[in-house]
Amino acid sequence: MDKSFADTLIKITERHANDISQQWCRAVRSNPRTEAYHRLTEKDCFPRALEFYKNLRKIYFSERPYTALQKYFSSYAKQAYNDRIPLSEALYSLIMMRRHIWLFAEFQETFAAATEHRQVVESVNKTIRIFDHGIYIVTRYYEEMNQTQPGGPS
Repeated sequence: MDKSFADTLIKITERHANDISQQWCRAVRSNPRTEAYHRLTEKDCFPRALEFYKNLRKIYFSERPYTALQKYFSSYAKQAYNDRIPLSEALYSLIMMRRHIWLFAEFQETFAAATEHRQVVESVNKTIRIFDHGIYIVTRYYEEMNQTQPGGPS
């Protein structure tokens, strides 16, 4: 795969990690599908996305990204579980996190101007795969916690 498109996506995400994280935090704290996040302060919400956006390069270009994914998404799951965020909302917030990468990147005209369709498709697919693994890790964490600590978030 030609990494120029992915590099552009990663650079935009890294350069604007704070802005993208703030947009995600505002969205997740107001979306009707993520009601449990409404009670979180921006201070509690913001770092959850920021850590991922700042480390996307390491995960994206890793030969074996699952270790980095396991570390980040296990931490994400633990925070959400401890905050009593229902599993459905924790997963939907990840979907929103993924969307905010693309929403912000689409807004950057230089990003869309010089790309090939194949590169766009490959980058979208790889980003989706990263979040699919994350959703699996978060779900597995919740299942394990519900087995050892019944009565947690559902």
